[in-house]
Amino acid sequence: MKPLKNLFSEEFVIRIASNFKKYSTSFDEEKYLCIVLKELERLELKGRMRLISSSLQSCIKSDYEENIEILKQVKSHFLAEESKSLQSMILADFVEVYGLEHFDISMNALEFFTIDSSSEFAVRQFIVEDEQKAMEYFYMWSKSSNEDIRRLSSEGCRPRLPWAIALPSFKKDPTLIFPILNELKNDKSSYVRRSVANNLNDISKDNPALVIDFIKENIGFNKECNSLLKHAARTLLKKGDIKTLEVFGYKKIDELSVNNFIIDSKVCIGAYLNFSFNLENKTKLGLLRLEYEVDFQMSNAKRSKKVYMISQSDVKSNTKQVNKRHSFKIVSTRRYYLGTHYITLIVNGNRVKTKDFILKK
Repeated sequence: MKPLKNLFSEEFVIRIASNFKKYSTSFDEEKYLCIVLKELERLELKGRMRLISSSLQSCIKSDYEENIEILKQVKSHFLAEESKSLQSMILADFVEVYGLEHFDISMNALEFFTIDSSSEFAVRQFIVEDEQKAMEYFYMWSKSSNEDIRRLSSEGCRPRLPWAIALPSFKKDPTLIFPILNELKNDKSSYVRRSVANNLNDISKDNPALVIDFIKENIGFNKECNSLLKHAARTLLKKGDIKTLEVFGYKKIDELSVNNFIIDSKVCIGAYLNFSFNLENKTKLGLLRLEYEVDFQMSNAKRSKKVYMISQSDVKSNTKQVNKRHSFKIVSTRRYYLGTHYITLIVNGNRVKTKDFILKK
């Protein structure tokens, strides 16, 4: 798979320059290509995007408002495919760099540029600049007929949006976000609802009580919203937050027995660890959220724990047999260390049984 930075290639830059020249007689195409192509190859994805967008300013002699109109015309040359969607984010990036002194023009431009693309990164500078005014636009966007614009109203104000600048004020107090999430919680678009869930999940990391209250107020009305709320609560559920578990019906089973917990005593790096167990209760097991936690041996005698999902179901019988395996195949996101590791079974947020095993070459 080719790296995403290759979308912003020399060929792309030449094509973009040609398109700008079509709509701006003052655009210095030769100067632009000289500036960008001299630096392009040494940069990674975000660096290339910023170079391509920011270099436009010195090569177009018109004022900011006129430049925005030129960018809008250039946008018609981007297709709504995934790669073109990412490429067209250079237009929003131009607004982020040069548009803060032209707040209303810029916010309207970001609304336009987010269609078939996204302005989610660029718009955050405007929240930092004027939080109250920006969120008035966000609320207006939440009522748009276009799903890309509605999604921007949620995605753009996520307190912890990955790869974007932080919004520390919203980490501390996300009150201004909730009117938007209330507007979009039943959105007809799964694309928009997924963003709402991700926003709520961000909020839960700093203000869990607010998210739990939101879930309590909105759960049980329809299937789509219930699914949204469960996805929004994924961090709280994985942490075993009792209040969140209870909202979704996952209660502690007082007379639960965990039997025949069998686990491979040793596993090699690159192979699978097999384990199995039985659950038994005097009455039906009911709603079950089954997880397991791996306690990894790290370097310098340190340890790292991670929780993995097994299943979520409503079990009508009083017994359940579980067979599972955990992969120790080499991946770029984790380095394995030899030695003693542990697996702990988790039932409805409660850690019920632990066993150790040896990871070897």
